[in-house]
Amino acid sequence: MFEAEKQQIEEKILQILSEKGLQDIKLTWGWIPFNGAWGMAAPFFPVAAQEARMGKKVQVPVRAQELAEEVAQALGKPAGFERVEAVKGYLNLYFSSSEYAQRVIDQVLEEGSEFGKGPSLNQQVMVEFSQPNTHKAFHVGHLRSAILGDSISRILEFAGYDVIRANYPGDIGLHVIKWLWNYMKFHNGEKPPAGATTRWMGDLYAEANRRLEENPELESEVRALYARWDKRDPEIVRLWEETREWSLQGFREMYRTLDIRFDIYYFNSMVEHPGKEVVEELIQKGIAQDERPEGPVIVKLDELLGLKEEKYRVLVILRSDNTALYATEDLALAKRKFSDYPNLYRSYYVVDVRQSLHFQQVFKTLELAGYEWANRCQHIPYELVNLPGNVVMASREGTVVLLEDLIREATARALQVVEEKNPELLPEQKQQVAQAVGIGAIKYPMLARENTKIVTFDWQTALDFNGQAAPYIQYAHVRASSILRKAGGVPLHAEVNYPMMPAELQLIDLISRFPKEVQRAASELKPLHIANAAYELAKTFSDFYNECPVLTAEEPVRNGRLRLVAATRQTIANALGLLGIQAPEVM
Repeated sequence: MFEAEKQQIEEKILQILSEKGLQDIKLTWGWIPFNGAWGMAAPFFPVAAQEARMGKKVQVPVRAQELAEEVAQALGKPAGFERVEAVKGYLNLYFSSSEYAQRVIDQVLEEGSEFGKGPSLNQQVMVEFSQPNTHKAFHVGHLRSAILGDSISRILEFAGYDVIRANYPGDIGLHVIKWLWNYMKFHNGEKPPAGATTRWMGDLYAEANRRLEENPELESEVRALYARWDKRDPEIVRLWEETREWSLQGFREMYRTLDIRFDIYYFNSMVEHPGKEVVEELIQKGIAQDERPEGPVIVKLDELLGLKEEKYRVLVILRSDNTALYATEDLALAKRKFSDYPNLYRSYYVVDVRQSLHFQQVFKTLELAGYEWANRCQHIPYELVNLPGNVVMASREGTVVLLEDLIREATARALQVVEEKNPELLPEQKQQVAQAVGIGAIKYPMLARENTKIVTFDWQTALDFNGQAAPYIQYAHVRASSILRKAGGVPLHAEVNYPMMPAELQLIDLISRFPKEVQRAASELKPLHIANAAYELAKTFSDFYNECPVLTAEEPVRNGRLRLVAATRQTIANALGLLGIQAPEVM
């Protein structure tokens, strides 16, 4: 916006300076903080400093102000600008408010759902997130990774990256063998009940742990079953494949409900054997020390790096009995990703903060092994979610809050509000709106805080229609939609040539910042910037709604404000979309 005007002004300034004998000047422009008007500024201290280097006796600050004043006078008032001034060595140019507002509103309504989207960067990135374990319940402990990873993927894609969404479920390991043992011994031939797959799978896993704790002598049966798996006994492999699919089917249902998708699935079972090959490679290269059978295979990272202070410590990459660890598989998984996608610019891992050291160790080990892409792997840590009553998540004991239960409760609570606010809606509409509001209420708290801060979830805050919560933002979108319906639609064009109220100016400013907030969120990998932008838009729109009549205003104000309402609605919808939250038309 105003790029053409800025370029013309810059060319004129450089011409003015050239006539003073100043060549090869590079102007640095910055935005003037919004205070009722929009503008850009360039410092003239570098220009004055260049004169000093040329031998001219000048005081740089004084000379910078003189040059800024001379340029301001020579420029006059360029088209599209209200005023030009020199202040403390800076040249300040203020845009025409009506022209600026016009361009912002027109751009949003022209670009629609694409407003704020960056041009293609021709850079491919992978975001790996969610990573639930098969043969266990899908509980609230899995929630933040899924929601955070999905939003980061949406934001990166909108910012111009080519995004590959990857999931890495844990489909083998001791937890799976325990489940299979319990199933074969006590539930053989049973099928998961319709609509309750993940609950049933989780119940059987918790039951397996209870049986083994009550009868420790049965552990020998589990070990024997693990040995059969290691030998790829056809009966065990067939049962594992069938039961794994039950879990995955349940996961897919959850993802559909949450509007989360994946482009590729990797599994522990795919990288278990390749991981052991990487371990052998590291031993051959002298990076890993093989202490089998008395001890495991280890990488003494600090020693290899010559560090005197402890930083990376020791990474265990294979057990003494040759069974794989997370590190075994993560080493192979990283290789697999860059083999499948050799042009990856970045490979992101959205995994909880407790794994931070683990990923530092894995990435550093790969770097020592000579993989040039190792420094393109990046861990995005996040903190956990606390629920009311300090519920502790433990699939082992079965003390979990299932995600399906949380969604059901959120929808039921939202439905009560919808019944109060809009009883005329058809039952089916009420249910759809309630689910959109309920899921939004769950997602927003996970995204509106720093990734590495603990989220304490409570219903009162999550479903607040008057505070920083998804329903409040969604309601702003509904209110804007209602205004436009009553007006009979959005005017095709309107000149913004009337004195604007402060609330209008503030709203236009927030809308104009949205593309920058998208890029900021993408570069920092923080959806909270979008969550905050959406809330500020909703809050400012509420101020505008209360202070600026729309439907009862005279022309040309009425049509101008209607288009501003439409631009606000679109920007809120785009922001909510990046958070994976629906923007309902009614509520």
